Amino acid sequence: MDTESPRVAETIDELIAGASDRVSVQPEDGKSGASFERLTIDGEPHFLKVLSAESDWIMRCTGNTTNWEFQVWKAGMYHRTPRVIDHTIVGMALEGDGPTARLAMLMTDCGNDLIPPGDSPLSIETHHRFIDHMAEMHACFIGWEDTIGLGALDQRLLFFAPATIAPELLVDDVPVPIRVADQGWATLRERSPQLHAIVSRVHTRPDELATALRATPQTFIAGDWKMGNLGERPDGRTIVLDWAYPGEAPPAWELCWYLALNRARIPVSKEDTIDFYRASIERHGVDTAGWWERQLGLCLLALTAVIGWEKAVGDRDEFEWWEAAALDGVRWMD
Repeated sequence: MDTESPRVAETIDELIAGASDRVSVQPEDGKSGASFERLTIDGEPHFLKVLSAESDWIMRCTGNTTNWEFQVWKAGMYHRTPRVIDHTIVGMALEGDGPTARLAMLMTDCGNDLIPPGDSPLSIETHHRFIDHMAEMHACFIGWEDTIGLGALDQRLLFFAPATIAPELLVDDVPVPIRVADQGWATLRERSPQLHAIVSRVHTRPDELATALRATPQTFIAGDWKMGNLGERPDGRTIVLDWAYPGEAPPAWELCWYLALNRARIPVSKEDTIDFYRASIERHGVDTAGWWERQLGLCLLALTAVIGWEKAVGDRDEFEWWEAAALDGVRWMD
């Protein structure tokens, strides 16, 4: 864990004072509406991300009205993560308030160490390292309670719900993921009326599933372990960028998110990945007896309520796996 205090600048200009060679870039995986720059400070390459709820549809859809990443940074959560995690953050600055506030995050430029884009599977060694480091991070924070004011579980369940994305469908240039989500929920109704009814129940009464999830152990999660945010340093540390959805949640939530968003890149089965994670978090000191199966089943149901639209427009095998997992997960609601 880091011991130094989080660097918070008063303005973006102060945060990047002395910067040169500033070049605007657009990462291949960047879809939110944030702006990005590569720049040099004190001879070292850096990366700058600036976002605002006014222009960032993801912030709006997730209900992020208080700049969660900034709150987590100020609270020292980045610095408390195990050393196997490299968050790359150098400092942050928040200008203004409300939906027009601009959050700037200055990072070391880690582009050469990120997982290359594409659909080729990871090596088994890299995949296992990611899962083990995820488990170590979760074990480090097991029992953590949110006193910062981040997104609650009820809120997470509604990230892409039809009512959540409805306002975004009215803008002049509808983001592609929003269009696909709208199509996907309609397709889900056709492909599996039973699953659609269950997901609709979750969207209507998210408190039911959230309450069931909160009855199992919680931890601190970064929130978005997708390949576009991951990398590996030569010394073996795992890079985890874009803590866009941080907060208190079940450990299995982040694992299921990883399974849902990285399907093409995972070199082994979902079942093998789940077993490896459980063995890892046990090895890092967390006793999973008595709660793991329940939490996993509920989280698979929860992630289907969040990302089921994407599975509905995908191939049959992937859709049927999540359909079966969600339908089985319902039993843990009682």
